[in-house]
Amino acid sequence: MQDDSRSDRAGDGADSRLATVLRQLLAAPPTAPLRYVRASQGEITHQVDVADVLFFHADDKYTCVRTANAEHLIRTTITELVAQLDPERFVQVHRSTIVNLDHLAGTRRDELSRLFVRLRGHPGELPVSRAYVHLFKAM
Repeated sequence: MQDDSRSDRAGDGADSRLATVLRQLLAAPPTAPLRYVRASQGEITHQVDVADVLFFHADDKYTCVRTANAEHLIRTTITELVAQLDPERFVQVHRSTIVNLDHLAGTRRDELSRLFVRLRGHPGELPVSRAYVHLFKAM
C-alpha cells in the first residue's frame, strides 16, 4: 500500500508543477503583433510595414510578401507568420496564403462554387480553400 501512496504523491507533484507552468504561460503578456517584415535583396534590406502587405504566399522555401508596389521574398514560413500577425487584420485563406483584410475588395464564387478573394492593389484573385471558406460566410 505504501508504494501506491508514494506514486500518488509523485503524481501530485508533477501535476502541481504542470499547473504552475500553465499559470505562468497564461499570465505572460501577449506578444505584440508583427509590425515590419525584413526582406533582403542583395545588399539592401527592405523594412516592409505589414499594413502595406496585401498578402503573403508560400513559394517553395520562401514566402512572397506582396504589396501594391512591390514583391519581396522572405524565409519565414506561413505558419510562423500566422502566429506573429494580428489576427484581426490577417487571415489565412489557404495553406499557402495569408491575406490582409484591410485590403479586401470583395469575393467571387465561380460556377463550381469555389471562393476567390479580390484585393485592392492586386489585379488577380486568390483562391480560398474549403477549410477557410467559413471565414467569409458572415461577410
